[in-house]
Amino acid sequence: MSNFYGFYTLLAREIWRFLKVSIQTILTPVITVLLYLLIFSSVISKSRQMLPGVDYLTFLIPGLMVMAMLQNAFANSSSSLFQSRLNGNVIFVLLAPISDFEIYAAFVGAAVVRGALVGIGVWLAALIFSMVPIKHPLYVFIFTIFSTSSLGALGLVSAIIADKWDHISAFQNFIIVPFSFLSGVFFSIRDLPPFWEKASYFNPFFYFVDGFRYSCLGVSEMTVGVSLKVSLLFFLLSSAWALALLWRGSNLRG
Repeated sequence: MSNFYGFYTLLAREIWRFLKVSIQTILTPVITVLLYLLIFSSVISKSRQMLPGVDYLTFLIPGLMVMAMLQNAFANSSSSLFQSRLNGNVIFVLLAPISDFEIYAAFVGAAVVRGALVGIGVWLAALIFSMVPIKHPLYVFIFTIFSTSSLGALGLVSAIIADKWDHISAFQNFIIVPFSFLSGVFFSIRDLPPFWEKASYFNPFFYFVDGFRYSCLGVSEMTVGVSLKVSLLFFLLSSAWALALLWRGSNLRG
């Protein structure tokens, strides 16, 4: 039996939690992306085309938007749940009359909101450098939901299985960051050596980036249908993993 008010309260708490420190959770990631844009716009020719009719800076901005959304969605759910575990107040969430799915939906929903706000902030700030169009708004919405929800779910997974903050940092530094940096954010995977080009096709983050880039620019390296299918599959798998851990209650109920 669903408990809408319990879900809404937990979701509102999670959103309010990161909004209270918005300089750290929203503004800082936007400034970091601006530094990337400042550096790359200075050292790489703006006339270089990465995709047909797309200069490098215009190619770069959608990828940076997705990278920022992914990393912040993961950070939001992982830090919140793990801090609740350390403080011992996660028990109050578990004792409330809300289901595992509603707990999952509240934490992931807040991660989606934070990721989307960071993405919007990056897009607005990037107008200083280049005007990136939004050619397919529906696809922008879909890929934003798939990417941030997937990383929000993985944030829950890491927060449940971790025993200390070092484990959360390791998950982010050795999995999330490398996968996002090697997802075609900064380069076309067709420019890579054959082995690494083929390896990139096994990186689910590549399909988030490429699909989102198509949503904005109307061109991409893969067909948008393939990116949608892989993104949906990864979202379902990461969500199933998070829900299974919540259902088992490992590291949550003692």
